[in-house]
Amino acid sequence: MRERILTFVSLLLVALLSFSNLCYCDDQTILYESFDEPFDGRWIVSEKAEYQGVWKHEKSEGHDDYGLLVSEKAKKYGIVKELDVDEPLNLNEGTVVLQYEARFQEGLECGGAYLKYLRPQEAGWVPQGFDNDSPYSIMFGPDKCGATNKVHFILKHKNPKSGEFVEHHLKFPPSVPFDKLSHVYTAILKPDNEVRILVDGEEKKKGNLLSAEDFEPPLIPSKTIPDPEDKKPEDWDERAKIPDPNAVKPDDWDEDAPMEIEDEEAEKPQGWLDDEPEEVEDPEASKPEDWDDEEDGEWEAPKVSNPKCEAAPGCGEWKRPMKRNPAYKGKWSSPLIDNPAYKGIWKPRDIPNPDYFELERPNLEPIAAIGIEIWTMQDGILFDNILIAKDEKVAETYRQSTWKPKFDVEKEKQKAEDEAAGEADGLKSYQKKVFDLLYKVADISFLSAYKSKIMELIEKAETQPNLTIGVLISVVVVFLSLFFKLIFGGAKAKVEKKKPETAAETSTSEAKTEEKEETAPAPRKRQTRQLAPTTISGKTWIKLTILGAIREDRVTVFSGGGSALLRLKAVITKQSLEVTTAFTLPSSHWFSVTDAMFTG
Repeated sequence: MRERILTFVSLLLVALLSFSNLCYCDDQTILYESFDEPFDGRWIVSEKAEYQGVWKHEKSEGHDDYGLLVSEKAKKYGIVKELDVDEPLNLNEGTVVLQYEARFQEGLECGGAYLKYLRPQEAGWVPQGFDNDSPYSIMFGPDKCGATNKVHFILKHKNPKSGEFVEHHLKFPPSVPFDKLSHVYTAILKPDNEVRILVDGEEKKKGNLLSAEDFEPPLIPSKTIPDPEDKKPEDWDERAKIPDPNAVKPDDWDEDAPMEIEDEEAEKPQGWLDDEPEEVEDPEASKPEDWDDEEDGEWEAPKVSNPKCEAAPGCGEWKRPMKRNPAYKGKWSSPLIDNPAYKGIWKPRDIPNPDYFELERPNLEPIAAIGIEIWTMQDGILFDNILIAKDEKVAETYRQSTWKPKFDVEKEKQKAEDEAAGEADGLKSYQKKVFDLLYKVADISFLSAYKSKIMELIEKAETQPNLTIGVLISVVVVFLSLFFKLIFGGAKAKVEKKKPETAAETSTSEAKTEEKEETAPAPRKRQTRQLAPTTISGKTWIKLTILGAIREDRVTVFSGGGSALLRLKAVITKQSLEVTTAFTLPSSHWFSVTDAMFTG
């Protein structure tokens, strides 16, 4: 009997110790929602008409652990849970830790999974009427759609002078992880105004709440502002250079000489087949049975390379190649000289900012509830283990006990699936690693000015995986260019402030353009690139977007069953050319582009 009592006491002590480790201590945990039990009665779903998304209490895929699930695509969702505390949580005293898990079980192409930490209902809202306008103090969490890919951290701070609430966004926040695994997001607010953003327990961003370098707009406005009443004087000359009024065009300057001329020394190669076309109709091609001449137009057999041309130096009409004209000089313009009347770039004088104020600590409104208010095109988003605490160690305890075991299982499962998929899916695994690396590169601070461009490239590569290598090379080139510029500096002659171009400078600009054309490198071929086709009304359509100045009026599009010569039927714009054409090939065929000649 005594042994049983000792065993029972020992087990009780172990249970209490485990509970203590899980909760750390009650006075440090403000809210913890595990969703182990159904959320009905504890969470309030918005009754607003536009919030039609259905929340479900479901298990996380591959686990016995439950969470709050976004169950339908293309819906608005709204749900609220009030804090079970006597007083709203004061965000201005001590450390505050916000943490929760989110898993995109179907991936994430366009949707948000952020939380709003809501002000008391005295601010003018009710749970049943929760919507986008419900007042919050902090919005935190992942959001990804189009060029947007960030873990938001937004403060709504009351301007002490105007009384208005203003949104202040954390600059250069971390990116959202690109996979279907469970991830935990943590925001830590410290009494010294420090804010830290963690993803999976790893610090991704650290800033200061009062720093203009970390928040846009800054919580503390600028001491001075440009005088809105100040006007630029009419005689203010901002041109640093002007055309030399004394310059005269040389007598031997021929503006009409062409840039290129025929190479008179060139001779037609022996064996050139003048009467043979480069391509002929595919003799093995046949008109599809479902081809409708009225709907699809007259059927034409696809073209294949003329076998007679393979052994010959060339086919078709021979023309002498063009070469650079040594007499070409382009349009003449006066050289530029220093402008004696130059005064610099005008800007209005600064005056004291009437809205300026100082802060030692943000005066954030307390929070009395948490809400999820999202409009997502994605389903399968699962929320779990939502925590508000006063100590970082509490958050760490929950990460290790609730998130880490799940994440490790999911990661091992994904690794096993990738290995089982074999070589066919090896590229996907490789691409995922590349995307993960690129997202980390995009978060590098000194690349912040280029982050939107890098994110745009990554977005394109995610939707067109065949572009992965090209995108990786592009980002590496940007990175190396900035690195060498940072180390070695740029050419000082080119570091010049932009000035509005006047009519007098137009001719000079044109002359410079001509000079650039003279020194342009030799044409080069665009690398072959695969394209994804689309089948419409029995035809397989592809759309080509070509960047650069095209030098020939054709490209060759290859498919899995042969090739076809396309004549470009589109207007060539300044930097792009779009071509749409149709094929009668199966939609499973692949396409690639080659033989497109470009400059630059």
